[in-house]
Amino acid sequence: MLFVHLTIHKPKKDKTGALTDSMHRFGDALQGQPGLQQVYTLKDPNTGCLMGLAIWDSHDDYVAARPAMDEAVKDDNFAEWEEEPPTVYHLELA
Repeated sequence: MLFVHLTIHKPKKDKTGALTDSMHRFGDALQGQPGLQQVYTLKDPNTGCLMGLAIWDSHDDYVAARPAMDEAVKDDNFAEWEEEPPTVYHLELA
């Protein structure tokens, strides 16, 4: 069953580059993981929000890849880079 991991970040204005780099590292860590269909880092030009979108074959594939994701960003200082904690959605087909 399709599974989507969507995260919405609100970067501080002077930290957009650092947060974008982190999101790219996160996405790079997903490459080659079983079950990954697509991964994107997206930006809303009107609000400056950054969104991470990863589409998986299943929730189990996402869970299995989670350690690689965490390792890729383990030293990143999100508290310094973001206005507030990100909003995270785990989505399945309805």
